[in-house]
Amino acid sequence: MEANPKFRLLPMPTHSLLLLVVWLLLNNSLAPGHLLLGAFLAVGIPLLVAPLQLAQPSSKRPLLAIRQVLLVMGDIIKANLEVALLVIGPLSRMQPGFVAVPLSIERELPITLLASTISLTPGTVSCELSEDRRFLYVHVLNLVDEQELIATIKQRYEAPLKEIFGC
Repeated sequence: MEANPKFRLLPMPTHSLLLLVVWLLLNNSLAPGHLLLGAFLAVGIPLLVAPLQLAQPSSKRPLLAIRQVLLVMGDIIKANLEVALLVIGPLSRMQPGFVAVPLSIERELPITLLASTISLTPGTVSCELSEDRRFLYVHVLNLVDEQELIATIKQRYEAPLKEIFGC
């Protein structure tokens, strides 16, 4: 019987190292028993989950990805202030609503990153992806202009993801 060419003792070496380090930090010990059990978990867990791993697209523009992370962090800070002012004020000022954002990206990872980015930004939550994967439904705490919100999401978040992953 021929060995599987994809089988490796450490299919995810970085994950194995991280698992070992986290295990030792959680136990706050370098005792031989903890080292042995940590090594067993660091090898065993990646071996068990390796068949479940899906191939992910690689970043075509890593520097743009760094810029995008900084932009999102700035948007999160700004949105926190806006939501705080909105919540402190009268509730009648809030206009919650749902928006269907049309997607021009199709791959799983970029869609997941877009949905996560939207949900990380206070005042917006990604709720559902349509079955045909053409629309992402977003709940907005204060919906003033639906078309402007869609344009903002597509320009600030979706377009850079398309560039980063070459979609």
